Amino acid sequence: MVLVIEYYDGNQQVVGRRGYASVAGFKAVSPLDIRVDDKVTLHLYGLEPCQGDMVNRQENFAGACADFATDHLAVMLRSPRVIYCRAFLSEEKAPVQDATCFGYYNYPGALDDIANFEEQLVSLGALRLSKKTDGSLMRPDLAKAEQIGRTGFGMWGDPRNKTR
Repeated sequence: MVLVIEYYDGNQQVVGRRGYASVAGFKAVSPLDIRVDDKVTLHLYGLEPCQGDMVNRQENFAGACADFATDHLAVMLRSPRVIYCRAFLSEEKAPVQDATCFGYYNYPGALDDIANFEEQLVSLGALRLSKKTDGSLMRPDLAKAEQIGRTGFGMWGDPRNKTR
């Protein structure tokens, strides 16, 4: 498996690129974090798991919201051939880097797909959108994905999470 991080400047130009290869794959170490190597962890920004515990009978899950989200991220990390992430140049030297990531999935003869991790995790109800202190969404680009999730997927299948 290959992971590529491209770093962008304020003019949306690629100014740096790092590549990583792993035989074992890359691991979800929390609901929002992907361990790249012993020096770099990618953080999916603008998202959060629900607080506390949840129950989703359709998915046969009862437990901590953070565990539910971590499990879903781990599933997304299992089979992409390539993971492509974008981050701002200011993140390049940080041990934990805010990024947005995509997976390229190839199942010969069956499926080719490029999926945005954040969009998938939000629409599946594994994560929800974080809000700024003024109440606006940190990731308004994912508002439609959260609307899909709120129809009863993942955390939204538990009535305790409907009011937020």
